[in-house]
Amino acid sequence: MAQGKDGTRRVSARLVEDEEYQLRYERACGIDVAKASGMACTRLPPDRAGGRRVALLEEVAATVPAVTALGGRLLEAGVEMVSMESTSDYWRLWYYVLESCGLRVQLVSSSQARQLAGRPKSDALDAQWLARLTEMGLLRPSFVPPPEIRELRDYTRARLHKAQDRTREWQRLEKLLEGALIKVSSVASSLQSKSVLDMIAALISGERDPRALAGLARTSMRAKMADLEHALTGMFDDHHAELARMLLDHIGYLDRQVARLDDAIAACLDKIPAARGADADGAILPASADAGDAAVLPAAARLAEIPGVSELLARNIIAEIGLDMTRFPTPGHLVSWAGLTPVTAQSGKRQARGKKGHGDTYAKNAATQAANGAARTRTFLGERYHRIARRRGNARALVATARSILVIIWHLLNDPTARFTDLGHDHYARKTDKDRKLRGHVRQIQALGFQVTITPAA
Repeated sequence: MAQGKDGTRRVSARLVEDEEYQLRYERACGIDVAKASGMACTRLPPDRAGGRRVALLEEVAATVPAVTALGGRLLEAGVEMVSMESTSDYWRLWYYVLESCGLRVQLVSSSQARQLAGRPKSDALDAQWLARLTEMGLLRPSFVPPPEIRELRDYTRARLHKAQDRTREWQRLEKLLEGALIKVSSVASSLQSKSVLDMIAALISGERDPRALAGLARTSMRAKMADLEHALTGMFDDHHAELARMLLDHIGYLDRQVARLDDAIAACLDKIPAARGADADGAILPASADAGDAAVLPAAARLAEIPGVSELLARNIIAEIGLDMTRFPTPGHLVSWAGLTPVTAQSGKRQARGKKGHGDTYAKNAATQAANGAARTRTFLGERYHRIARRRGNARALVATARSILVIIWHLLNDPTARFTDLGHDHYARKTDKDRKLRGHVRQIQALGFQVTITPAA
């Protein structure tokens, strides 16, 4: 708010340029997708002077040949942009095929393309509405990674699901032992230790003597022999043994599946030039080359230098956000896309506290997991977590640290030659104005009625 020469108050003006997605298109297409078919609406300029714009509606079967034929017709008509809603997984066929035809395609959230209240709803009307919103530049596209990142994402998400299944099987095994009154998990730190696995194998083989079972303990577990004897005294019988054997077999199978997926993920990253390292001359290293002496480390290795980010987490993050940071103009765009930024809710002087957006669940979980690991380190990120946690609680501190990690990742991927440098756990202390902080403490003590004399430490 500013005041003019005449004393009146006027609102300050500013210019805001349209973003790229807000450009208008003369020829646009909107597709309302479903499982078996889709309704396509193509908006075209008038074919005569003084005429009105026209819309061509057609129902297309959800098959590769039919969608490929549609892509040919749209190219022939000179369509500049095709839009579709992210309906389940049905959009993938339409997006991938039309993209391969050479068309510009954008995926939009259903919240962006919602019909006006009070209008009738049908597939044809939905397609027309999508086409009209597209031609007027009113749809914000969702991020869809390029094909090589999509392949990597399929592998990393499959590995995550297999690892989660394996964890659930270990939990079922523990519950089975509890049901058989075997309390070994109360004594041992993990069922996956060699000592406990030997005891479970002996139980499955028919051994029921608690002393003999406790005698299988190794190293430090032997100090808990008396506790183990009590914990291994239960009612484990043949049907428990059969179920335990099935669970262990399934866990072994999942272990092999996870190992295969690890190899597939590494091979997939090797096929992406942007993910590999480079030598001192800037030449990309060949696939599977030893990057130990590389001037530019591979992308996953550079991300793994961040506290809390392991090699596995780095690969998962790359699979979700890709390697091309031009898709996210600023670090703030990436953080917002991941769902770690509060939604703006401001009207007049009222500034409400917005909730975090939904974002990409996999990227958000990976960043949060990294923040959880960084919180346990004596680094800048660890100190940042603890400073915020003391004032605002652990949950907010975790989100803030995850946000900081994504900002770091954006800068590392935006500049392939950049390396992570820790600011140090004492960064805030070094940047603190000691005199100002001292005056603040003195004022607080004087307000309580005390006189203060400051003497520097020897």
